[in-house]
Order: sequence, then structure tokens, then C-alpha cells
Amino acid sequence: MSTDKRLSVNYYKYLCQKIGSEEDVKVKRLAYIIQDIGTKFYITSGSKGEGLDLRGSDLDIMNVASEFKVYESDRNYREAIFHDNTVPLIMDTDNTPPCFTLLRFLNNIDEQRTDLKQIVENDSQGSLLSNELYKMYYMNLAPSSPMTTSIFHKMHGPCLSDKNDIFDIAYCLKCDQWIFQAQPWIYRPRTTWPPVDIISKITSCGVLFVPIGLKGSCSENLQWRISFSVAEKFLIFSFSHTQLLCYALLKIFLKEIVEKCEDLKGLLCSYFLKTLMFWISEESNPSVWRPNNIIPCFMACLKRLLYCVEYEALLHYFIPDNNLFYLRFNVTNKDKLITILINSYKQGIQCFKYSETLNDYKGLTKEVDLMKGNFRIIFETLELNILFKYHSLIYNFLHNSKTVLSRDIFTIYLSRAHQVVPQKSQNQLRSNNKQKYYKYRRDLSHLVIGTQSDALSGWLLLASFFYVHKNYLISSDIIYYALSKCTDDKELYPIKDIQLNQNQKSVLNFMNREKINIAMKLITVRSFKCSSSSSLVPQELQLMNKQSFKSLNSIVSTTDIAFQMMEDTNKATRPYQCPVNMNDNNSTSATSRLSSEAFQA
Repeated sequence: MSTDKRLSVNYYKYLCQKIGSEEDVKVKRLAYIIQDIGTKFYITSGSKGEGLDLRGSDLDIMNVASEFKVYESDRNYREAIFHDNTVPLIMDTDNTPPCFTLLRFLNNIDEQRTDLKQIVENDSQGSLLSNELYKMYYMNLAPSSPMTTSIFHKMHGPCLSDKNDIFDIAYCLKCDQWIFQAQPWIYRPRTTWPPVDIISKITSCGVLFVPIGLKGSCSENLQWRISFSVAEKFLIFSFSHTQLLCYALLKIFLKEIVEKCEDLKGLLCSYFLKTLMFWISEESNPSVWRPNNIIPCFMACLKRLLYCVEYEALLHYFIPDNNLFYLRFNVTNKDKLITILINSYKQGIQCFKYSETLNDYKGLTKEVDLMKGNFRIIFETLELNILFKYHSLIYNFLHNSKTVLSRDIFTIYLSRAHQVVPQKSQNQLRSNNKQKYYKYRRDLSHLVIGTQSDALSGWLLLASFFYVHKNYLISSDIIYYALSKCTDDKELYPIKDIQLNQNQKSVLNFMNREKINIAMKLITVRSFKCSSSSSLVPQELQLMNKQSFKSLNSIVSTTDIAFQMMEDTNKATRPYQCPVNMNDNNSTSATSRLSSEAFQA
């Protein structure tokens, strides 16, 4: 093997350790895909949705509106086979720039739809949906995000962002058709990428519309940008791992080298780099994207970026009439950017010795613990949303889960979803005894399944359930059992940036040979977390914690709750002797008590 190829192979292995191996990327993608399935109307986009978890990346989420549906024309609406209860909107691109459209209501807003008037503006031709009013509506309607406990504080392009910039959420609309402006993309000459089956999947998914107009346009607050986020996700997923790592290198180069110059911050964005990768991939032979050629591949990408900046031309991948670099630069920032690109190209891959992520190439000698990284990704997605729809998860688990890895991750999410169902159940104050008994058995069944998500949280929810139903002895036994799991070999949430002790490392290395759902159950600990309206939270704990358990993300808080529940239990029942030894096979354990009651449900 030549020296250049050997250097590329070594750098490829290094990037797999620092950015992620193929298996690691697969876990990240599956985690977010299954989360999207569980939440039904959410689409995770951006780096994390693509399987990359780079330094400083936030979480980008697209919430597809269920109350609106977009059509290309009146005729398309009339020809639609099925009309549901959604409000139809018609595209109007007569006076809009490429990649943008106005959205007109099919009929004028009448007195019966007063709820829509606050997001509508009228012109001589009828009623238009305003992107600005639409974002304001969601910011005012839901100050607390359905995804987290964070509060929307600002608009960030088409998105609403929390004050800590943890995530961006875009409330968008959908058209089920592949719009006519993008039809030429299907048939234009190309090599073998993207393959025909990917093109077919992309066109069957339609397009999205995000609430932002072209900056400086006279109708900026009324325009909607046509988004191909779903299509782009398909294309990224079709990348070889070498392609994905080159894309990651471009993103790191932008954030950690180019943007070190304050004057260049925000001048380029990740979307431009993604577009660049699409064009290069379409024009090149897929066989060049291999590990022993990764450095020349990246240098070719850098050279192409330099060319695009120099000639101020980067065409939109799906609608080339839109030049993304049109009027993007002035003389000063363009010259600075070109200087950085030229110098970096001359240095070759050594340009990354100044980056925070990749500055230890020569010094990295040990493998990065991917199991730890996989746990953190799954933890992160589980903590985002407590509104998982377990029916949807079960359906897709049965019909679409074809690999062992996907089934393992589905199992984790299903367990989490079963924790949520009893909390959403409403108290049946007027129900008869039979209905109350049915609800009790049903909730108990869900909570027993919910104990499989991690080592602690499901058991504490189960203990709380028995406490609320005045089964104090069983509750106390389960609390003791849960506390026995708070040992040094457990991984605590959040996992990011913690130092593992030797005991944790030994257990983690052993668990690398186990299935990921079993490892999650045995060695990870999630915080005790209930919804604010949960019927599982005892009144004593609600008084103790005025935050209503919206955010208790530390093991200290979790054990405090357990001890408080134990104290309340001892007050609520008769004097209670030494609790059962959960490790004594000859004693009656909480789990054996539980089996006689729960598993009859």
C-alpha cells in the first residue's frame, strides 16, 4: 500500500473514533428515527438526525402541521382522491423567487374560522398565510415546548429557539406531491448516485414549507421557503461512511477554522456544505469514496468550496435556479474567506491541527467508547419528549423493524412509552368499581413493562403508583429495591462529558458484548420524571416539589424523592419491620409480590 493510501486509512480510523463508526452512526440514526415514529408529527433534521453528533450541534426538529395541507394548484386539490379535515392551501409562485412560494387559502376565511384570522393577511386575490404571524402564533400559544421544558425565547430563521440554544423547532407545512419546480431533478444526467430507488422514495414523500421568506423581499413576511429536508435526509443516509466523514470534516472546518475569524461567522452555513456534497457526489463515481482515499476526497471538496466562493455560485441542489451565494459576500469577507481556504488547502489535512475536535491526531491511541456514546444518544432522545405514542411504536416494531439493532432500540422506546400511558390517564371520578379496577390493572401492566427502560426510573414510577393506591408495603419494598440499584457501576444521565470510574469502565466493557437494550436496562439510570398533571405523583411529593417534577435530571434528586416516598410510606402504614433483602432468594421480594398482582393483568 502506498504511503498516501496508508495515511488515508489511518486518518479514516481516527475519524471513526472521533466522529463515529458506521455502527455508531447507525445507532444514532435509528434512535432519532424511532423517536420520530413515536411522536408521529416530528422529523429530526440537522446533524443529529443525520447521524452526526459534532461539537456545538443543536437539535433541529420539524413539526409537521396536521391542520393544513398544501396543494400545487386548485386542480391538484380537486383531483385529490381523499379529502380529510385539513385546511387546504394553494401554492402561488407567480411573483416569488425560486425556492419560495406564497400560500393561499382555497376559500376566504369566513366567520366560522376565527381561529385562523390571527395568522392571515389579505390581498386583492384573497387570503394568505403569513409566515411571521404563524411563528408568533406558536410562540404565544405554547411558551413551553412539547419537546422539553425549555421556553421559546426567540426566532431563529424559520425556527423557534429556547434560551439555551439547545434545540430549534420549525413548525412547517407539507405537500404530498413532488412539486413541478423540482421535476427536472428527477431526470437530469448524473452518474450512479443517487440510485433510482432513492429517487423514487424521495419523490413519493413530497416537500415541506418552512415559515421564512427571502430576506429583503417586498413580501418577505408572507413567503414560505420550500424545504427538501426529508429528501436530504434520504440522500445523506445513502452516503458511504467515507462520504459522511468528508461531510463531517467540512462542518468541523467551518465551525472550528473558518468561524474563528469573527468577521466570517454566519457567512457560510451547514446547508451550503450539504449542497456542495450533493453536487460532488452526483458528479463523481461512487467508487472514489473509500477509506484509503478519504484525504484526497476531502481536499477535492475543499477545492470545490474555494471555486464556489471565488465565483459566488452555489446552486440549490433541487432547484438550480436559486443561487445560494447570490449577493452573499462583500469584497472584504470574500477575500478573507478565500485566503483561509487557500492556506488550508496548501496545508492539506494538517489544517485540522488548529481545530478543537481533531487536534490530537498523533496523540490518540485508544478507542473511544462507542457504547457510552450510544447510551447518551438514546438518553438524549428519551429525555426530549414524554408524548410517545406507543401504538405507533408497536405497529412499526412489528411491521418495519427488520434488524436486531432496530428491535433493541424499539424495545427501549416502547418501555419508555409504557411509562407515560398511565400518567396521561385521567382520573375517573364517576366511574364504577369495575371501571376503576380495569384502569388499575391496565396502568399496572403498562408500568411493569416500563421497568425495562433503565435500572431505576421505571421502578420508582411503579412504587409511586402503589403508594397512590395505598399499597404502602409493596411501594416500600420496590423503593428499597430501586435504591439498591444506585451503585457505582451505573451510568447516570446526562452521560456527556462525565469521567467513568474503574468499576463503570469494567462493567461497560463487559456490556459491549450484550444487546444494547439489555445493557441500558442493567447499567443506566434515568432520573425520576413525571408529567406535571400525572396521577402517579403522591400529594406529599407534589407539595415537596413545587416544580411538579418537570425537570429532575440528577440522581441526587431521584434518591431524595425515593427517601421522601419511603418516609411518607412509613408514616402511612403500621410499624414495618426490616425490609426484604432484594438479593435473598429465600425471601419474599418486591418483584415476587408484584408478580402475583401485576402479571395477572
